[in-house]
Amino acid sequence: MCEFCTKHGDGQVWFKNAANYGRDLAADLRRRGYIKDFFTSTIEEGVASLGRLESLYRRKGRLPARLTRAMEERAKEEHFGQVVTIEDIRTLVGKAATVVRLPCACRWAALKAENRCCYSVSYTPDAWYEDLDMGYFGMAQDEGLERLSPAAAIGQMEALEKEGAIHTIWTMMTPFIGAICNCRPADCLGLRTLALDVELMFRGEQLAVVDEQRCNGCGACAEACSFQAIGSRPTADGHRAVISPLQCYGCGLCRNACPTDALSMTERRHSPPASL
Repeated sequence: MCEFCTKHGDGQVWFKNAANYGRDLAADLRRRGYIKDFFTSTIEEGVASLGRLESLYRRKGRLPARLTRAMEERAKEEHFGQVVTIEDIRTLVGKAATVVRLPCACRWAALKAENRCCYSVSYTPDAWYEDLDMGYFGMAQDEGLERLSPAAAIGQMEALEKEGAIHTIWTMMTPFIGAICNCRPADCLGLRTLALDVELMFRGEQLAVVDEQRCNGCGACAEACSFQAIGSRPTADGHRAVISPLQCYGCGLCRNACPTDALSMTERRHSPPASL
């Protein structure tokens, strides 16, 4: 299991632990204050900081190690995520008591364009999202929060995946799970940091694997991969896809792109934390 699972999963994958969606967490006053200021303090400031970091990275080729560690440790305490597959989405959202779709704050901060691809999911009737300041989007407090059935939300996320979106699940003051985001890497604040060698999310619990008997070396999977995790190796009759377990984030988009169904997802093996 990953370190989040060990610490917050109660013996299981952390985002499948119902306690992390619980009402006792939502009632925490510090968390409610964090959620109320989330769009401005985390997203707006994050986008501004990211622009400066990208400029520094282009000039230096890397960020200072101390800065990288500080960003990652802060994220793990406040707003940390993980890539999930559509199978995880169907399980998590299918059991939810409340699902609400709202505008993507990352896209609004960067482009001032409304794109409703983020979803609040909870297993209790508590509406934590009511503390969000929807005035950030120029809306009244009761606007922009679209209540959906689990089935409708799953259908929308399946459609977003077909358009190239990557599913990620995020905490709102760890370990409380607040939202599932469905973004392209160029639009998501968390995914954009990966290009700077800053990891504000975990690789998924799943890993893509290649069936070499089916693979024809066409390269469609590599084109679909946003993490540069897929290369190729020569064979007697052409080429075969090769996947780097370290670079693969387990989103499953390569699987969707393969014309011969040569890719599938399998459970990732995690090394235990050093303290165990």
